[in-house]
Amino acid sequence: MKYFVVFLLAIFSFSAFAQDGEYTKISGVVVNEANLLPKSDVNVINLSTVKGTTTNGRGEFEIDAKVNDTLHFSYIGFQSIKIRVSADWIKNKTGFKVKLTEKAYALEEIFIPRYLLTGYIEVDTKLIALNEAQRYSISGLPYGYESGGSSSSQIGKVLGSLSNPADALYNLFGKKPKEMKKLREFKKDETVRNVLASKYDRETVAALLGIDKKEIKEILKGCNYSDTFIETANDLQIMDAIKGCYEDYKLLKKNK
Repeated sequence: MKYFVVFLLAIFSFSAFAQDGEYTKISGVVVNEANLLPKSDVNVINLSTVKGTTTNGRGEFEIDAKVNDTLHFSYIGFQSIKIRVSADWIKNKTGFKVKLTEKAYALEEIFIPRYLLTGYIEVDTKLIALNEAQRYSISGLPYGYESGGSSSSQIGKVLGSLSNPADALYNLFGKKPKEMKKLREFKKDETVRNVLASKYDRETVAALLGIDKKEIKEILKGCNYSDTFIETANDLQIMDAIKGCYEDYKLLKKNK
């Protein structure tokens, strides 16, 4: 009897270890919290693996995950949420319901720009403000850098920042190897690429890298990207910029 109990404990321990350490396919359904109707085309990203999927017409999704992975759910007009994968979800694999809450929008003052396009290229090209930020390439580095202007002081600022160790970026990512892995992996998954390419709110970028939205702007400014780029680039371009900047800094630091 004693050996039988030990045998059972060994089986349960192995089962628990398998649940915690192995990836398995789990599923669920996403609904609108207000009316409990299923939501199709909701973006579901496993932030731990940088893999994603979307819900079907019945709001259903399947994704590979393990215990303690974090899933990020987002849909235009709804509050994005993050859910930690539990042992029960892994054990049951199905039946999990995710409720998304619609955002409440307040009417704000509308700003009408002073450049009103006419439809005639010859006229419109004179009306549209040009981006005065300059981009510079440095020998040995695959990326260029934007500065706020074309003066020699701006050029010096760019080169000066690249000549110094990337303390802020190194402190941010050097202690977060998992986040660095995400910078290398985010383009490999089609769903993740499409989500990033369609968004401009930096929410998914912040979720993937585990940082605050304000830090994203600080990082890009530290890399001398222009305000125009920071404000107008989509999230895929922002991730590319952060990745390129960090890789360049690592190269410079290695060659010092």
